[in-house]
This record gives sequence, structure tokens and C-alpha cells, in this order.
Amino acid sequence: MELRDKQALVADLEKQHGERLRRFLAYRLRASLATDVPDLVQEVFLRLLRIDHLETIRSTEAYLFTIAFHVLHQHLLRRSAVPETVDISTLLNSMEASPESDPVLQAERLQHLEELQRALQELSIKAQAVLLLHRRDGASLEEIGKQLGISRAMAAKYLSKALLHCRQRMPDKERGGMT
Repeated sequence: MELRDKQALVADLEKQHGERLRRFLAYRLRASLATDVPDLVQEVFLRLLRIDHLETIRSTEAYLFTIAFHVLHQHLLRRSAVPETVDISTLLNSMEASPESDPVLQAERLQHLEELQRALQELSIKAQAVLLLHRRDGASLEEIGKQLGISRAMAAKYLSKALLHCRQRMPDKERGGMT
């Protein structure tokens, strides 16, 4: 089957079943993930276009919803792979303080980390994850994109948003490594 024929078939399937497919996906996603439905619908139709012998499928509707189920399942798995928020206070408490440390310096450090933690908690889960994966784990934007199931450009946007937010929330002298 030629690409043009495939595109026509997929366009026809979208006309016939597109709205039902959107409802199918939206119903199975939590309300907070409803904005992901258009991307998932697009992925379903893109996968259909990648099939070599599309004309051999007996029930294109059943096949369409089977693909949708798999796309949804993979999407939810990627979403659950987002790292949990790191409690910076717990990390600080687990670090041993050196005996020569100045108590004032330690108190300032603790205050700084608490402010940073509050700033991070104000971010979306994805923005938190991107910032922590990049700054804490040293992951590249490409690696972050693959891990979170987003594009490199989207990872860069999340990182930029997170850094800007933290800069705005943190006083100049306390920004430390956030620049």
C-alpha cells in the first residue's frame, strides 16, 4: 500500500472513529492528564501509518483501539517513571557536618535548602523532575527527554521554567548553584 493510500485510510479512520477514540482515551486518563489526549490520538494514527500492510487488517476499528490501549499504557508507564520529589532537608540531615563548620554558616545553608525545597514544590512534577535530573543527576536534555517521554525541546522548556522560578524565589546571595 502506498503512503498516499495509507494517509487516506487513516484520515478516513479519524473521521469515523476520531471522536470516539478521544473519549476512549480521555475516560481512561485522570482529569489532570486530559491535556495529553491530542498527543496520544496523534501517536495512535502515526503508528497506524507505520504499519506495512494496513490493508490486511480485518477490523481496522478494533485494531485502532488496540493501538490506543497500548499507547495509553506506555504513556501511563512513562508518567509513573517521573522521579519523586527529593526532600532536601532529609538530604541535609543525612550529611555529616564537619566539626570545623561555623554554626551560622550551617544555619544559613539549612535556610537556603528549605527555601529551595519550597520553590521546587511550587513547580509542576515534570519541571521538578527535569531540574533534578539535570542538576542533581547530571542528565542531558536528550536523556531527560527519553526518560520522561518528552522531546528535548520540551525538556529545555521545563528546565528554563524551573530555573527562572527558583531564581525569582531565591534571594541573590542564596542562589548558589542554580544559575
